[in-house]
Amino acid sequence: MKNRYVVEALSLVAFLVIATALIAVSGADLAVSAPFCTAGRWPVGDRFFWQLLYRLDRIPSITLALVGLAGFGISYVGNRYYRWRRAGAFLVLLLILGPGLLVNTVFKDHWGRPRPREIVEFGGTKQFLHPWQKGEDGKGRSFPSGHSSAAFYMAAPYLIYRRTNRRRAYAWLAGGLLFGVLMSIARITQGAHFLSDNLWAFGMVALSALLLAALLDLDGAAADSPSPNT
Repeated sequence: MKNRYVVEALSLVAFLVIATALIAVSGADLAVSAPFCTAGRWPVGDRFFWQLLYRLDRIPSITLALVGLAGFGISYVGNRYYRWRRAGAFLVLLLILGPGLLVNTVFKDHWGRPRPREIVEFGGTKQFLHPWQKGEDGKGRSFPSGHSSAAFYMAAPYLIYRRTNRRRAYAWLAGGLLFGVLMSIARITQGAHFLSDNLWAFGMVALSALLLAALLDLDGAAADSPSPNT
Protein backbone atom coordinates (compact mmCIF):
# COMPACT_ATOMS: atom_id res chain seq x y z
CA MET A 1 0.00 0.00 0.00
CA LYS A 2 1.37 3.36 -0.97
CA ASN A 3 2.19 5.93 1.69
CA ARG A 4 -0.65 8.22 0.60
CA TYR A 5 -3.27 5.57 1.26
CA VAL A 6 -1.70 4.68 4.61
CA VAL A 7 -1.81 8.29 5.77
CA GLU A 8 -5.40 8.69 4.58
CA ALA A 9 -6.51 5.47 6.25
CA LEU A 10 -4.82 6.29 9.55
CA SER A 11 -6.27 9.80 9.51
CA LEU A 12 -9.73 8.38 8.89
CA VAL A 13 -9.39 5.86 11.73
CA ALA A 14 -8.30 8.64 14.08
CA PHE A 15 -11.30 10.74 13.05
CA LEU A 16 -13.70 7.84 13.59
CA VAL A 17 -12.30 7.03 17.05
CA ILE A 18 -12.36 10.67 18.19
CA ALA A 19 -15.84 11.28 16.77
CA THR A 20 -17.16 8.11 18.42
CA ALA A 21 -15.67 9.15 21.77
CA LEU A 22 -17.23 12.61 21.49
CA ILE A 23 -20.62 11.12 20.64
CA ALA A 24 -20.40 8.81 23.65
CA VAL A 25 -19.23 11.48 26.11
CA SER A 26 -21.83 14.01 24.96
CA GLY A 27 -24.67 11.48 24.78
CA ALA A 28 -25.30 12.56 21.17
CA ASP A 29 -26.66 9.18 20.08
CA LEU A 30 -29.67 9.55 22.37
CA ALA A 31 -29.88 13.34 22.11
CA VAL A 32 -30.01 13.39 18.30
CA SER A 33 -32.66 10.66 18.11
CA ALA A 34 -34.86 11.91 20.96
CA PRO A 35 -36.61 14.81 19.14
CA PHE A 36 -37.96 12.41 16.51
CA CYS A 37 -39.61 10.04 18.98
CA THR A 38 -43.10 10.90 20.22
CA ALA A 39 -44.75 8.42 22.59
CA GLY A 40 -42.84 5.54 21.05
CA ARG A 41 -43.62 6.62 17.48
CA TRP A 42 -41.39 8.23 14.83
CA PRO A 43 -43.73 10.49 12.82
CA VAL A 44 -41.07 12.59 11.06
CA GLY A 45 -39.61 9.46 9.49
CA ASP A 46 -42.99 8.71 7.90
CA ARG A 47 -42.91 11.90 5.83
CA PHE A 48 -42.67 11.51 2.06
CA PHE A 49 -39.08 12.68 1.52
CA TRP A 50 -37.56 10.43 4.19
CA GLN A 51 -39.66 7.47 3.07
CA LEU A 52 -38.57 8.10 -0.53
CA LEU A 53 -34.93 7.90 0.50
CA TYR A 54 -35.62 4.72 2.46
CA ARG A 55 -37.32 3.10 -0.54
CA LEU A 56 -34.51 4.13 -2.88
CA ASP A 57 -32.36 1.89 -0.71
CA ARG A 58 -29.55 0.39 -2.81
CA ILE A 59 -30.91 1.23 -6.26
CA PRO A 60 -28.37 4.06 -6.92
CA SER A 61 -25.41 2.05 -5.60
CA ILE A 62 -26.32 -1.08 -7.56
CA THR A 63 -26.76 1.05 -10.68
CA LEU A 64 -23.29 2.56 -10.22
CA ALA A 65 -21.78 -0.89 -9.67
CA LEU A 66 -23.47 -2.15 -12.84
CA VAL A 67 -21.94 0.77 -14.73
CA GLY A 68 -18.59 -0.32 -13.31
CA LEU A 69 -19.23 -3.90 -14.39
CA ALA A 70 -20.08 -2.70 -17.89
CA GLY A 71 -16.90 -0.62 -17.97
CA PHE A 72 -14.87 -3.62 -16.85
CA GLY A 73 -16.37 -5.75 -19.62
CA ILE A 74 -15.90 -3.07 -22.29
CA SER A 75 -12.24 -2.73 -21.30
CA TYR A 76 -11.60 -6.06 -23.05
CA VAL A 77 -13.06 -4.82 -26.35
CA GLY A 78 -10.09 -2.70 -27.35
CA ASN A 79 -7.25 -0.47 -26.21
CA ARG A 80 -9.50 2.58 -26.25
CA TYR A 81 -11.41 1.32 -23.21
CA TYR A 82 -8.55 -0.39 -21.38
CA ARG A 83 -8.38 2.37 -18.76
CA TRP A 84 -11.81 1.34 -17.42
CA ARG A 85 -10.61 -2.07 -16.29
CA ARG A 86 -9.34 -1.18 -12.83
CA ALA A 87 -11.96 1.54 -12.28
CA GLY A 88 -14.77 -0.84 -13.18
CA ALA A 89 -13.39 -3.59 -10.96
CA PHE A 90 -13.07 -1.07 -8.12
CA LEU A 91 -16.74 -0.04 -8.27
CA VAL A 92 -17.99 -3.62 -8.34
CA LEU A 93 -15.68 -4.97 -5.66
CA LEU A 94 -16.23 -2.02 -3.32
CA LEU A 95 -20.01 -2.50 -3.27
CA ILE A 96 -19.57 -6.21 -2.58
CA LEU A 97 -16.85 -5.87 0.06
CA GLY A 98 -17.89 -2.61 1.78
CA PRO A 99 -21.67 -2.18 2.08
CA GLY A 100 -22.15 -5.86 1.28
CA LEU A 101 -19.83 -8.08 3.31
CA LEU A 102 -18.23 -5.78 5.90
CA VAL A 103 -21.23 -3.62 6.84
CA ASN A 104 -24.15 -6.01 6.45
CA THR A 105 -22.76 -9.53 6.78
CA VAL A 106 -19.92 -9.12 9.29
CA PHE A 107 -21.32 -6.38 11.54
CA LYS A 108 -25.01 -5.57 10.98
CA ASP A 109 -26.16 -9.20 11.04
CA HIS A 110 -24.06 -10.20 14.05
CA TRP A 111 -23.09 -7.19 16.21
CA GLY A 112 -26.40 -7.16 18.05
CA ARG A 113 -26.80 -3.44 18.75
CA PRO A 114 -30.51 -2.60 19.26
CA ARG A 115 -32.09 0.08 17.10
CA PRO A 116 -33.25 3.36 18.73
CA ARG A 117 -36.90 2.31 18.46
CA GLU A 118 -36.10 -0.90 20.33
CA ILE A 119 -34.50 0.60 23.45
CA VAL A 120 -36.15 1.49 26.75
CA GLU A 121 -35.45 5.21 26.39
CA PHE A 122 -37.74 5.33 23.34
CA GLY A 123 -40.50 2.97 24.42
CA GLY A 124 -38.81 -0.32 23.62
CA THR A 125 -37.61 -3.16 25.80
CA LYS A 126 -33.87 -3.40 25.07
CA GLN A 127 -30.85 -1.78 26.69
CA PHE A 128 -28.96 0.98 24.89
CA LEU A 129 -25.49 -0.07 23.78
CA HIS A 130 -22.58 2.02 22.53
CA PRO A 131 -21.15 1.02 19.13
CA TRP A 132 -18.18 -0.79 20.71
CA GLN A 133 -20.45 -2.89 22.94
CA LYS A 134 -21.41 -6.12 21.23
CA GLY A 135 -24.96 -7.26 21.86
CA GLU A 136 -26.60 -10.62 21.39
CA ASP A 137 -25.85 -12.09 17.97
CA GLY A 138 -28.78 -11.58 15.62
CA LYS A 139 -30.88 -9.70 18.21
CA GLY A 140 -30.06 -6.18 17.05
CA ARG A 141 -29.28 -4.82 13.58
CA SER A 142 -28.51 -1.17 14.25
CA PHE A 143 -24.72 -1.12 13.84
CA PRO A 144 -23.87 0.10 11.28
CA SER A 145 -26.50 1.43 8.86
CA GLY A 146 -26.86 -0.60 5.68
CA HIS A 147 -28.85 2.08 3.86
CA SER A 148 -26.31 4.78 4.73
CA SER A 149 -23.35 2.64 3.72
CA ALA A 150 -24.86 2.11 0.26
CA ALA A 151 -25.54 5.85 0.01
CA PHE A 152 -21.99 6.85 1.01
CA TYR A 153 -20.71 4.36 -1.59
CA MET A 154 -21.88 6.85 -4.23
CA ALA A 155 -18.80 8.98 -3.43
CA ALA A 156 -16.51 6.16 -4.64
CA PRO A 157 -15.77 7.65 -8.10
CA TYR A 158 -13.84 10.39 -6.30
CA LEU A 159 -10.96 7.95 -5.92
CA ILE A 160 -11.14 7.13 -9.62
CA TYR A 161 -11.02 10.72 -10.87
CA ARG A 162 -9.02 12.60 -8.24
CA ARG A 163 -5.78 12.53 -10.25
CA THR A 164 -7.24 12.94 -13.72
CA ASN A 165 -10.28 15.21 -13.34
CA ARG A 166 -10.55 17.08 -10.05
CA ARG A 167 -13.79 18.84 -10.90
CA ARG A 168 -15.51 15.55 -11.62
CA ALA A 169 -13.88 13.94 -8.59
CA TYR A 170 -15.13 16.61 -6.19
CA ALA A 171 -18.59 16.55 -7.78
CA TRP A 172 -18.87 12.82 -7.03
CA LEU A 173 -17.45 13.33 -3.54
CA ALA A 174 -19.87 16.13 -2.69
CA GLY A 175 -22.84 14.31 -4.20
CA GLY A 176 -22.03 11.04 -2.49
CA LEU A 177 -21.47 12.62 0.91
CA LEU A 178 -24.68 14.67 0.61
CA PHE A 179 -26.66 11.57 -0.34
CA GLY A 180 -25.11 9.66 2.56
CA VAL A 181 -25.91 12.41 5.05
CA LEU A 182 -29.51 12.70 3.86
CA MET A 183 -29.93 8.92 4.07
CA SER A 184 -28.44 9.00 7.56
CA ILE A 185 -30.94 11.65 8.63
CA ALA A 186 -33.76 9.56 7.17
CA ARG A 187 -32.72 6.51 9.16
CA ILE A 188 -32.37 8.55 12.37
CA THR A 189 -35.84 10.08 11.95
CA GLN A 190 -37.25 6.58 11.44
CA GLY A 191 -35.74 5.29 14.69
CA ALA A 192 -33.69 2.77 12.76
CA HIS A 193 -30.16 3.95 13.49
CA PHE A 194 -28.15 6.12 15.86
CA LEU A 195 -25.78 8.90 14.81
CA SER A 196 -22.79 6.64 15.47
CA ASP A 197 -24.27 3.87 13.29
CA ASN A 198 -24.23 6.25 10.34
CA LEU A 199 -20.77 7.55 11.21
CA TRP A 200 -19.38 4.04 11.03
CA ALA A 201 -21.35 3.23 7.89
CA PHE A 202 -19.39 6.03 6.26
CA GLY A 203 -16.14 4.95 7.92
CA MET A 204 -16.33 1.30 6.92
CA VAL A 205 -17.10 2.15 3.31
CA ALA A 206 -14.36 4.79 3.17
CA LEU A 207 -11.76 2.47 4.70
CA SER A 208 -12.77 -0.33 2.33
CA ALA A 209 -12.48 2.10 -0.59
CA LEU A 210 -8.99 3.22 0.42
CA LEU A 211 -7.77 -0.35 0.87
CA LEU A 212 -9.21 -1.47 -2.45
CA ALA A 213 -7.95 1.62 -4.27
CA ALA A 214 -4.47 0.90 -2.95
CA LEU A 215 -4.59 -2.74 -3.98
CA LEU A 216 -5.79 -1.81 -7.48
CA ASP A 217 -3.46 1.22 -7.63
CA LEU A 218 -6.20 3.55 -8.84
CA ASP A 219 -3.89 6.55 -8.63
CA GLY A 220 -1.73 4.86 -11.23
CA ALA A 221 -4.63 3.86 -13.44
CA ALA A 222 -3.94 6.73 -15.85
CA ALA A 223 -0.76 4.91 -16.84
CA ASP A 224 -2.75 1.72 -17.30
CA SER A 225 -3.69 2.48 -20.90
CA PRO A 226 -1.39 0.72 -23.36
CA SER A 227 -0.05 2.69 -26.30
CA PRO A 228 -1.74 2.15 -29.68
CA ASN A 229 1.29 0.21 -30.84
CA THR A 230 1.11 -2.46 -28.13
